[in-house]
Amino acid sequence: MKLMTERVQLEILGSEDADLMLDYFLDNRSHLSQWEPIRESDFYTLKHWQWQNSENLEQVSKGTGYRFAILDHDRSEVMGVCNFTGLSRGAFQACFLGYSMAERFQNMGYMTEALEAGIEFMFAELKLHRIMANYIPDNVRSAAVLKKLGFEEEGRARSYLKINGHWQDHILTSKINPEQP
Repeated sequence: MKLMTERVQLEILGSEDADLMLDYFLDNRSHLSQWEPIRESDFYTLKHWQWQNSENLEQVSKGTGYRFAILDHDRSEVMGVCNFTGLSRGAFQACFLGYSMAERFQNMGYMTEALEAGIEFMFAELKLHRIMANYIPDNVRSAAVLKKLGFEEEGRARSYLKINGHWQDHILTSKINPEQP
């Protein structure tokens, strides 16, 4: 599955592309550590990413998650990731959004461009009603991206996720499908 924008493409990668994901996380290990859980050493192995990419495709087939790699158009490297996970149907019709961008591609508008395409897919194609995204209060870049995309703040969750070894508060936001007010 691929979504194309002017400068990037979003793609659910298969196990044959495990090296692309491994390179992304190895190259950005220090940069991402302040925003992610502490990773076990096997996270940084080709075997893990072969398994994870296969699992990602399985989630798509079940309709429970869409974990996109953000790639340049020639697919030479992963620039970032955007994950729509925990899809819930029934009365809720919602999912969670998580994302990260390689340090060297920050402040160039790539994340906003990629997330616009991903959100459009989730709303227009999958007909979800709500997308929720949460961020650590001092992550001003993430806050700015979400605001630009039309996410609205809904509150603050104390001690929400264990990030970089510490329980962190998070600002809770969401975006409602404009076609389903």
